Amino acid sequence: MTFQMSLQLACTLFNVQQIRYLSSRPEGKVLETVGVFEVPKQHGKYETGQLFLHSVFGYRGIVLFPWHARLYDRDVSPPSAESKPEPPGAHGSKEVKGKTHTYYQVLIDTRDCPHIRSQTEAVTFLANHDDSRALYAIPGLDYVSHEDILPYNSTDQNPIQHELFERFLMFNPSKVPPFVPRDTLRAWQEKNHPWLELSDVHRETTENIRVTVIPFYMGMREAQNSHVYWWRYCIRLENMGNEVVQLRERHWRIFSLSGTLETVRGRGVVGREPVLSKEQPAFQYSSHVSLQAPSGHMWGSYRLERPNGTFFDVRIPPFSLESKKDDTPNGFLPGPFSSLA
Repeated sequence: MTFQMSLQLACTLFNVQQIRYLSSRPEGKVLETVGVFEVPKQHGKYETGQLFLHSVFGYRGIVLFPWHARLYDRDVSPPSAESKPEPPGAHGSKEVKGKTHTYYQVLIDTRDCPHIRSQTEAVTFLANHDDSRALYAIPGLDYVSHEDILPYNSTDQNPIQHELFERFLMFNPSKVPPFVPRDTLRAWQEKNHPWLELSDVHRETTENIRVTVIPFYMGMREAQNSHVYWWRYCIRLENMGNEVVQLRERHWRIFSLSGTLETVRGRGVVGREPVLSKEQPAFQYSSHVSLQAPSGHMWGSYRLERPNGTFFDVRIPPFSLESKKDDTPNGFLPGPFSSLA
């Protein structure tokens, strides 16, 4: 039984409220109850400490804190005075109205990381100026939208396995949910706010393939007597139809405020050519870009292949790369980190 099938089985049990996962025992793999479903919130937001299943990737997680982002959905938004214009040379000509949407910073259960089609080191930081390594990643940290969350509760005092779980949260049975933030979490959020903050989300669908992009500013570094500005961007591709497709190529256009326009082409993404099917409809990854200017734009397309061997292009919605005034990280990074450089 695959991880996705296990989630589907769990969801079919919604009427009896139990969530069950496969676990390994000496006698073999068995289904164990890990919690009880709650009714998803149609209004309001989830609190710190809320346990959940990810509705797309199926992993167990816990909410750390919310972010209020502007969602620019090119599938539904008409022109407006609050819209964002296209960057120079980008495909299309329409402007898109932003709508406030709630996202969450969450921890992923490390037991589920090997089974999900999403990078589990999606959140990265620039190292200190005097460090030879360029980037650090925090494993098992993710951003999820409000509709991604299937909330549940558990009697287990340590329901999530992650090295930061006990450093960030503590059990308090008198609270709902019963996991409350420690001062460590508040300090970490405050000190790293500029590099964690989620402000804009961009979404566009082409031939049933939805692409969602979330850019993050990471800071500025000096290199060879010039300033280099860094961003990371997280992308989710999701097959909203029934036809099996496979991502084959990427094509990026990167415009810098300095006036340069760069074209990048290559096979797949992050070394993979993921298949998007009804059983496994989504794939999520993160990457990085640097400019020798404080702002710019990116846009592009993916080339996907159908089962009959024909190809089609899927648009990547244009998004801005904007820097911030305060670009000196506080350096408060709990736990071990792996270098991506």
